[in-house]
Amino acid sequence: MIPGVIVVVDDEASQRETLAGILSDWGHEVHEAADGEAAIDLIGKRYVDLILTDLRMPGVPGDELLARSKELMPDAAVVVMTAYGTVDVAVAAMKAGAADFLTKPIDLDQLEIVVRRALATRELIRENRTLRRRLEESTAGFRMLGTSEALQEVLSRAARTAETDASVLVLGESGTGKELLARSIHDLSRRAAYPFVAVNCSALPETLLESELFGHVKGAFTGADHDRKGRVTEAAGGTLFLDEIGDISPAVQVMLLRFLQDHEYTPVGGDGVQRGDVRLLTATNRNLEAAIRDGLFREDLYYRLNVVNLVLPPLRERREDIPELATHFLERYAGRYDRPARTFSREAMDRIMVHPYKGNVRELENVIEQTVVMTRGEVIHEQDLPPALIDRQPTDDARPGTGEVDGDLPAFLDRIEKKIINETLARFHGNQSDAARHLGLTESGLRYKLKKWRDSANI
Repeated sequence: MIPGVIVVVDDEASQRETLAGILSDWGHEVHEAADGEAAIDLIGKRYVDLILTDLRMPGVPGDELLARSKELMPDAAVVVMTAYGTVDVAVAAMKAGAADFLTKPIDLDQLEIVVRRALATRELIRENRTLRRRLEESTAGFRMLGTSEALQEVLSRAARTAETDASVLVLGESGTGKELLARSIHDLSRRAAYPFVAVNCSALPETLLESELFGHVKGAFTGADHDRKGRVTEAAGGTLFLDEIGDISPAVQVMLLRFLQDHEYTPVGGDGVQRGDVRLLTATNRNLEAAIRDGLFREDLYYRLNVVNLVLPPLRERREDIPELATHFLERYAGRYDRPARTFSREAMDRIMVHPYKGNVRELENVIEQTVVMTRGEVIHEQDLPPALIDRQPTDDARPGTGEVDGDLPAFLDRIEKKIINETLARFHGNQSDAARHLGLTESGLRYKLKKWRDSANI
C-alpha cells in the first residue's frame, strides 16, 4: 500500500483511536481530529493525502468538512464513514466530491481496500498533473536551452542537487534564467508533484513581504479583514523560490533564518507557531558577500541559503547557445502572432551573435519577438532586426588594438585575445571546432581559454 498522510476525524474517541492505530500499523502518518473544526485547523497547517471522516458530528459535520477540505486542500481524497442504513447519505457525499465511503462498524478488509484505492487514485492524479505541467512548460519554452560547456556544467550540478532537499542559492545577472533554473531543479526533485511557488522579494515592502511569506491573521494591520495563508503554506510539500533575496530587510532575514533552522513561523499578528514543509531555493544578482561586509545581510542566513551555489553564466559567455535560443524564440513568436518568419539569413544571425546582450537571454527574447512582429517574409534579414542591433557602433572595447595599456601589457593582450576569440565564435555561430580551426588553435586549447575567462569572471 502507498504510504500517505491521513487525518481521522470522529467525535467517538475509541473509534478514532482504533482506526488511527490500525492505519499507523499499516505504515501511514496519521493525525487525529475530534471534530470537523479541529480537522479544518489541521488541514490548514499541513499537507494531507486522505481525510477519513465521520458524517454525523456535532459542530462542523462531515459534509461541511468535505466542502471546506476541497477549498483548503483540493488534492486530498475524502472518505466518509456512516452508520449502517444511511448509505443514501454517503452516496450524496460522493456526489459532492467524496472519493468513497465506509459503513460502521468498519470492516478492516474493506478499510484496507478503500484506503489503498483512494491513495492510489490520489497518486495517479498527482503523476498526471506533473506530466501535464511538464508538457505545458516544455511547449511554452520553460526549459534551459543551450549546449555550451558553461551552461551544461551548471545544469549538471543542478541535477545532482535536485536529488536532495539542500538549499540552493542561484547567482547570475538579470535575465540569465535564474527562476527557470529553480523550476528545473523542482521538476527533477521528489517534490515535483507539489507546488512551485515563486516570490519576487524586491517587489514588496517589508511589512507586505512578511505577510506574503508567512500569512497574517485578521486585524493584524490596516486592511487585514480576514485571515490569509502565506506562500509557505501554498508551497506545502513543494518548493518555495525567493528571487532577489539580497533585497530583503534585516527583520525579514531574522524570520527567514528561524524558518530555515526550525521550519517554524508565526503569521503576522498571530501568536501560534506553525510548521512548514518546503524546500527553499533563492536567487540574486547582488554580491551577498559584499553585503555581509557592509552589514546589510546576515552571515548566518547566507550560509543557510548557500548550501549549494549555482552561478548562471551571462549570455556573452556562452554565445554558442545564441543560434539555438534565437531559433526557439523565432518558432514561439511566429506561432503566437501567426507570422510567416521561419529562419534567419546569415547576415542577420551574424548581427544577432555579436550583440552584447546586457539583458542576457531576456533581451535576446525581446529582440526576436520585436523582429518577428515586424517581419513580413519567411526569412529574417539584417534590415528586419531592431535598430539597436543594426545601428550599434563598436565600442573601444570591441575594437582589438585600441585602448590604453596602462602599464599592464599582459592584461591588455589577454583582453584583445578574448575579443578576437569571441568575434570568431560569433562568425562561426558558436561552433568551437570551426572557430578553433580558423584561429589555428586546437579545440581543447580554445575550450581551456574560454573556461579560464569564465572562471575568472565568477571569482
